[in-house]
Amino acid sequence: MKFIKKLAAVASAAALALSLAACGDDAGSADDKIVIGIKFDQPGLGLKVGDGYEGFDVEVAKYVAKELGYEENQIEFMEAPSPQRENLIMGGQVKLIFATYSITDARKEKIDFAGPYFIAGQDLLVSVDSDITGTDSLDGKKLCSVTGSTSAVKVKEQVPGVQLQEFDTYSKCVEALANGSIDAVTTDDVILAGYAAQEAYKGKLKVVGAPFSEERYGVGLKKGDTELCNNVNAAIQKMFDDGSWAAALEKTVGDSGYVLPEKPALDSCG
Repeated sequence: MKFIKKLAAVASAAALALSLAACGDDAGSADDKIVIGIKFDQPGLGLKVGDGYEGFDVEVAKYVAKELGYEENQIEFMEAPSPQRENLIMGGQVKLIFATYSITDARKEKIDFAGPYFIAGQDLLVSVDSDITGTDSLDGKKLCSVTGSTSAVKVKEQVPGVQLQEFDTYSKCVEALANGSIDAVTTDDVILAGYAAQEAYKGKLKVVGAPFSEERYGVGLKKGDTELCNNVNAAIQKMFDDGSWAAALEKTVGDSGYVLPEKPALDSCG
């Protein structure tokens, strides 16, 4: 009988160990890694280059992850396209998302945000010889944005006469602009500046420079995780204070001529 009880105890302990190991497989719950969502196709912000990643969002993600206890080799970056971001967080595939992710009331119904760590303004990218000078000259023009983005929603509201085309990535929009099949691309000015500065588009595309919105970039995370939100905010504030934030911006988008904005005030969590 004692042997049977001992065997049962061993089996129970083994089952518990397997259960804990399984729980540790979700994004970021294992001590040895954290899964972070970023864009893979946004120059200057989130760009996959070979086996590596670069851009301002990537730099902020690395800094925050380190403050949370993860070294760079413990970060697993996952692509987070605009229409999929909330689902990636709610489904547990990622722990955090740094992907030019505007904080909105609609999104806050499903997830929470830390930050904001950056404030951008929506603008237009056009060819250098375009006669488009702002939203007031978009009527009847072919305009591209990304499905699920706040940019597409705003343009529909402001310019009912625009011919809006929605792709799944901004890079496809920029390619269409470069080959002349659309007249303009709209999204946040810092994203557009990153594209305009690319070698393939230098001297061919320009940012209009007439922003018509305010986009507050936050860090997406699971709803109700106030402790994580506070820890991320503390890391962002440290990045502001020690000069790393400004250095990251200069390193990633400084060459585009983009005027670096002021550091934003952080929202409270919970």
